[in-house]
Amino acid sequence: MRLHPVPTELTTAGTDALLALLCLYCAIRLRRCRSLAPWKTGLWISVLLLLAFASALGTVAHGLDLPSHIRDLLWYPLYLCLGMTVALFAVGAILDWQGTLIARRVLPWAISAALAFSAITPLLGGSFLFFLVYEALAMIGALCIYAGLARRGLPGSGLIAAAIALTLLAAAVQASDLSLTLLLPFDHNGLFHLVQMPAIVLLCLGLQKNLHRKS
Repeated sequence: MRLHPVPTELTTAGTDALLALLCLYCAIRLRRCRSLAPWKTGLWISVLLLLAFASALGTVAHGLDLPSHIRDLLWYPLYLCLGMTVALFAVGAILDWQGTLIARRVLPWAISAALAFSAITPLLGGSFLFFLVYEALAMIGALCIYAGLARRGLPGSGLIAAAIALTLLAAAVQASDLSLTLLLPFDHNGLFHLVQMPAIVLLCLGLQKNLHRKS
């Protein structure tokens, strides 16, 4: 199997791979907090692992010169993972805002929304723009929640809010036609990953502070 001939596709694949490894590392770090709040920790670990798997699929889709029908098939599980990531992130925000009982009640509805998104997106042409709209709606809601929690002094909420703000910035970059040369050429996809990586670090740090607040 040959590498993709377009340089920006290769840098996108490389940043996707780095994002996948970072998410795996953060999931391992977060697992150490599992005894403090098992259900909550498991929820956020699921967010990170889903994003890691989606990034791994993106590495293959962007990095290899695949036949178009195989590349198209990869987008189905990739969109499912991304849809579930956003849905579980929203549930995590609701958990911190309203508690575990409400979050558990919301979870099936969030999963249903993610499944609907992943089913509808390919039917609408498979444009990544649909994911960005879906993500933006959920992230803006989560940002409002964590900004409010930060004002109330919930540990880690400020870091999580900053992570969400960076994620929204990454989505804006993704939706643009921006391209830059930073030693290597990057298009909007690669730049999206570069902005998303510090967001993941901030999210992990915020969650660790949040989970340790009672210990």
